Amino acid sequence: MGLHFKNNILRLKKDEDNFIDFCPERGGIVTNWTSRGDDILYFDNNRFLDANQSIRGGIPILFPICGNIDSDFSPFGKSYLNLPQHGFARDMDWEFELNEDNQSLKLYLRDNLFTQKYYPFSFQVIIEVKIKIDCLIFEVQILNKSKIPMPISFGLHPYFNISDFKNIKFSDYPLICMDQTKNSLQLTANYLNVIQEGIDIMMYSSGALSFTDSVLRRKITLINPSPFDISVIWSNPPRKMICLEPWTSPRNSLISGFRKILVPSKSSKILKSLIQINRIED
Repeated sequence: MGLHFKNNILRLKKDEDNFIDFCPERGGIVTNWTSRGDDILYFDNNRFLDANQSIRGGIPILFPICGNIDSDFSPFGKSYLNLPQHGFARDMDWEFELNEDNQSLKLYLRDNLFTQKYYPFSFQVIIEVKIKIDCLIFEVQILNKSKIPMPISFGLHPYFNISDFKNIKFSDYPLICMDQTKNSLQLTANYLNVIQEGIDIMMYSSGALSFTDSVLRRKITLINPSPFDISVIWSNPPRKMICLEPWTSPRNSLISGFRKILVPSKSSKILKSLIQINRIED
């Protein structure tokens, strides 16, 4: 059931050992996911309490762009403010509904006077978050209510708790990745071997990417089928966390046009991603 906690964080429970906490007014963010009694997500609560800082942790929502735009000006013309990194959705107040019968949360974001300063489109984003045992499912619908096609990118930014970087092993990753700090192609394994130093890489996955934590005894798999099949891996030591993020499009896609998604007028785009946990038996 939904309960009020401190700082306007609410809870949706499947049972006593399986639940999510979320904060509608801070970007609809899932702040905590407890699965079989284990806290799966990293969350910096002190930073969360400072509204002047971006949130580090949970599962922020990225819309209508992922990453940043390589321009000092809006892609929509001089009448608009330039979009902030990862868009505006993660900073907005979302509406929500709880469905306790099927243990799901629905989040809603609509255009308003604030979004129209950045983004000249009428839209609605609907995200249904479903809790299963050892699984969290995201079903996304992005509706274009405008009279013209609407360009979008969409992403999720999960932060996962880890025991230590030395205990992490990735699997199912592609040979080549993009170093997002240098904008250059690199061998993925070379970066994963130095993840403890901090990395920011993007890759075109086959729709699934996993890592195993040998001390926490679990394997976490991100399943993100096309067109949600860009995966970003980011680490920020000394924080003991790894971000494993599904994106539809790379940075700057609204300008470059590469993998830019255009939603036709009066139509919608459907996306799905899920996070699966497998326990490692002794």
